[in-house]
Amino acid sequence: MSDSLKSPNGKPTVPTINQQTLPKFLDSVGLENTVSRKQTKLRIFSGSANPSLSRTCIQYGVFCIYLAYELAEHGKIPEIKHLLLRRGLDLGVKEIAQYMGLELGKINIKRFADGEIYVQLQESVRGCDVYLVQPTCPPANENLMELLVMIDACRRASAKTITAVIPYFGYARADRKTQGRESIAAKLVANLITEAGAHRVLACDLHSGQSMGYFDIPVDHVHCQPVILDYLASKRIDSNDLVVVSPDVGGVARARTFAKKLSDAPLAIVDKRRHGHNVAEVMNLIGDVKGKVAVVVDDMIDTAGTISKGAALLHQEGAREVYACCTHAVLSPPAIERLSGGLFQEVIVTNTIPLKEKNYFPQLTVLSVANLLGETIWRVHDDCSVSSIFL
Repeated sequence: MSDSLKSPNGKPTVPTINQQTLPKFLDSVGLENTVSRKQTKLRIFSGSANPSLSRTCIQYGVFCIYLAYELAEHGKIPEIKHLLLRRGLDLGVKEIAQYMGLELGKINIKRFADGEIYVQLQESVRGCDVYLVQPTCPPANENLMELLVMIDACRRASAKTITAVIPYFGYARADRKTQGRESIAAKLVANLITEAGAHRVLACDLHSGQSMGYFDIPVDHVHCQPVILDYLASKRIDSNDLVVVSPDVGGVARARTFAKKLSDAPLAIVDKRRHGHNVAEVMNLIGDVKGKVAVVVDDMIDTAGTISKGAALLHQEGAREVYACCTHAVLSPPAIERLSGGLFQEVIVTNTIPLKEKNYFPQLTVLSVANLLGETIWRVHDDCSVSSIFL
């Protein structure tokens, strides 16, 4: 039997790193290949997260992690500096820093009266490895432009390498032409990031794998499914009662991978036809969900039209409970009304996109991917395997 969501005082469950130990999938895979944290000497700089900073810095500031990296026996080696944009704070920037043994530094970023972005690094990054953490979530254009200007500032400040850590990659859905005379915006954004001066990209759960090929620089694809799988395992749902559901035909591969890691659970597919952007019509169900706990898996929830209509169909077909799982909670209106309307036992998402307080509802559970990103950054910097994290 599944364990229902516990929501004290009607508030959603929002696990944080402080409440958790190292995730199971990070506890046993190849950590011996990374540089020992005990051998590392750190110098820490605090950033604009401090309440004493000006309103301008708090609103538009960029959070930086500065790590002066030096091994006692081998002398000084190139520094690694992590510059973390403000909109990444809700992602768990402090949690990433905590996992990596770092605190936050600072940088100055502000808006001119006409809305143009101004950036000035407050510390030298000459010869350093720089990591910029910035989801290009709504407002997508503004966040993307901030990332590009930050990359340019680091390049002109003589950073050794620049890595764009993009928890949510906006425009990823525009990865192909479905009709004539359309743009492939995902390729355009990849070109912009590359031309701005980035040397590498870390991205979480891209909408489609081919997006990695749009970049002419290395791309590390960070899979967040293990975080959700660990959480579902803690709920102790009987494997005989479980069925994994893909909300559309395009997500079958993702759902099949998810099902294999849930004791090779059976798979069901919601067949639908789309008549316009953000509008989906559910047609029929392929598979058996009668009397079972249905776990609907997708990479993102935007307006929740697809997943809510799929959930309604699952209930019609006799599903006992319906859970929704996704990495990216875009939650454009009217998503909250649809998700909180009683169709779902629980809606499980990660914090790759900062959630506004008004978007919380009792069925919502937010899982942190901070440890996962922190470990990935360490492995990239130490030239260790990233894929072994997800095996």
